[in-house]
Amino acid sequence: RDEHRHRGRRLAHRVRQPGVQRPQSTGAALSRSGPAPRLPIPAWELRFAAAGRHCGRRVPGPRGSGGAAGAREAAGAPAGTREAGGIPAGAGGGADAPTDSVAAHASDPTDPVAAHAPDPADAARILLLHAAGADAATVERLYAHGSGAERRAVLFALPCLELGAEAVPLVEDALRANDTRLIAAAVGPYAARHLDAHAWRHAVLKCLFTGVPTAAVAGLEDRARGDTELARMLTDFAAERTAAGRPVPADLHHVLALTGVTGVTTPSASAPSAPSALSAPTGPGSTASPAARTGTPLPEEP
Repeated sequence: RDEHRHRGRRLAHRVRQPGVQRPQSTGAALSRSGPAPRLPIPAWELRFAAAGRHCGRRVPGPRGSGGAAGAREAAGAPAGTREAGGIPAGAGGGADAPTDSVAAHASDPTDPVAAHAPDPADAARILLLHAAGADAATVERLYAHGSGAERRAVLFALPCLELGAEAVPLVEDALRANDTRLIAAAVGPYAARHLDAHAWRHAVLKCLFTGVPTAAVAGLEDRARGDTELARMLTDFAAERTAAGRPVPADLHHVLALTGVTGVTTPSASAPSAPSALSAPTGPGSTASPAARTGTPLPEEP
C-alpha cells in the first residue's frame, strides 16, 4: 500500500512539472481537434438532388418552350451545350435518346408508354451526369443512395456515359425491383448492348409480368429475331397464365412474332373449339365447365 502511495506521488509530481506534458486520451484528442473534415459535395451533385424540386412536367425555356431546353436551364447547363433529342450529343440519338424522343409519348394520354417516359427532371439529371463525366464509382454511389427518381435518371443516363459493362449490376438491381418506371428505365439502350442473352430474356419477361410496355425495351426487334429460347419462354409463360385463368399480355404475341420462330402457338391463338382463359367466361354465373375455365380441353369420349 505504501509503495502504491509513493508511486502516485511521483506521478503527480511529474505532471505538475512545467516541462512534462500530461498524456491525453484518444477521445480528448479528438474532441479538441474536432471531427475529420468532410470533402465538399460537388455543386453538380447538389443540382442533381434538387432537380426534382425545380423541374416540373413543363419547364419554360429561354424561348418559352418546355422539355429539354427548360431542363438544361434548371440543370445549369450553358446555352451552347450540344444536344441531340434532348440529351447530350454523342449519346447516340434515336433509340439512345431517353428524353425528348421518348417524352414525345407523354403528350398523348392514351399512349401506354407515357407513364414510363422520362420527364424534365430526368433530362436535367442526364445532362448533369454527362457534363460532369461521372465515372462508375460516382454513378454507383448516386444510384445506391438516391431516391427512386434519382435511380431512374441514373439508368436513363447510362447510354450517355462511357462506362462499358461496369454499370450492369445497376441494371440487374433495377430489374429485381417492382417499380415499373425503374424497370422501364433499366431496359434502355444500355441493357440492349451489355446484358447477356439470359438476363435480357428475363428482362423482357419482367416487362410482360409487370405490365411495362415492350415498346420501352430498346433493341427488341434486333435481339428477339431468331431467338428460339425466348419464343419457348414466351410460350411457357402464356401457358402458365392461361392455366391460372389470367389474361395473356397483348405484347406477348407481338414479341413472339418478332422472334420469327414458326410452329409455336400460344394458348390464346388456338382454335375457337379449344376454349381458353381469354374466351371462356369466368364469372360467378358462368356456365362453363371447370376444364373450360382453366383452358384445359375435355378428354374425348371413347
